[in-house]
Amino acid sequence: MHDPELLVEATVGSVATDGNAVSVLRNGAEIFPAMLEAITAAQDSVLLLTYVYWTGDIAEQVADALCERARTGVDVRVLVDWIGGRQMDQDLIDRLEQAGCTFAWFRPPSRIARAAISLDEGLVGQHRTHRKVLVCDGRVGFTGGVGIAAEWTGDARGPGEWRDTHLRIEGPAATSLVSAFATNWHESTGAPLPPDVSPRVPAQPGGGRVQVVRGQPGRFVSDVALVLRALLGQARERIWIETAYFVPDEETVGLLVDAAERGVDVRLLVPGPRIDKRVSRLAARESFASLLDAGIAVNEFQPTMLHCKVVVVDDVAVTGSANCNMRSLEQDDEVVVVLHDRQVVDRLASDLLEDLERSESFDPDRFEERSTVHRLAELLVAMVRRFL
Repeated sequence: MHDPELLVEATVGSVATDGNAVSVLRNGAEIFPAMLEAITAAQDSVLLLTYVYWTGDIAEQVADALCERARTGVDVRVLVDWIGGRQMDQDLIDRLEQAGCTFAWFRPPSRIARAAISLDEGLVGQHRTHRKVLVCDGRVGFTGGVGIAAEWTGDARGPGEWRDTHLRIEGPAATSLVSAFATNWHESTGAPLPPDVSPRVPAQPGGGRVQVVRGQPGRFVSDVALVLRALLGQARERIWIETAYFVPDEETVGLLVDAAERGVDVRLLVPGPRIDKRVSRLAARESFASLLDAGIAVNEFQPTMLHCKVVVVDDVAVTGSANCNMRSLEQDDEVVVVLHDRQVVDRLASDLLEDLERSESFDPDRFEERSTVHRLAELLVAMVRRFL
């Protein structure tokens, strides 16, 4: 079966919608103005779901835009994961609620557990919502890797400006993004969304075909993992992966190695020295030996933290909130978009190639010569890699 759309539908039941106008937004310099414009233009509803809501001017700007809409009578709902958003200022939450926004935390821990949380977030509080979703009037949706924080502002020009990719989607696929919000909202509040936040959305002229896949922890892996594995297993020409955290399971590594051995162009781009979680960088090294032995190019992004989540397989691209790590594929709620629009896929591939130009190849010889201390650290991290 070499029909990617049918393959995804058969694997997880996600049906493609036609007529979706998709824009690729690169870095905070493009992402935040587009999001703020959509919020400001909303007339009926604004749904914001995010893993990260930290601090900085952009956190204030987003809150101000949400408050302004709520004061005009727009139904504004904000859902933030408690682990990812625990840096959020309480004063900001108070402002949102006083303006008429409905605010909720996803899975806040008990008071005792809350006091005990001091470790890296990857090692505590399993089953988070890692989704990033903004939908305005049920018609214009956003998803990707960006969080609401100062780290994402700018244009990835240096260490203080993270590199990331987001999508703006106008069309029927926005309804599927609403559903990604709705499931987490219902769990957090016990209340379903009113039907008017998800109207029937007409197709956009010239728009492309899109499949939205919601990932939730299952008995073994999530639907996002199943889709990625299915696409990797069918790849014929290329597999290009750009991911913030690369901690794959053995099956995913095997699929990449098999693809390389049958002549597929496999490339991996991960963060370099600017990574925000060094433990994840250590955990990634366990997989590098098999990949390098298979001739797979491994590259590390140099200028700043690379936070993108983009997978290009032949003429299809997958992007959204999910990393190629075991947390995203087994434990967290995620949402990704499978894109069948060649123009959009080419744009994502072009951006990835540009990022490769700002990266350094991982040296296999240097990797083999790493110190005993380094090898020991990798072994210790391997014990907790499924939580990273």
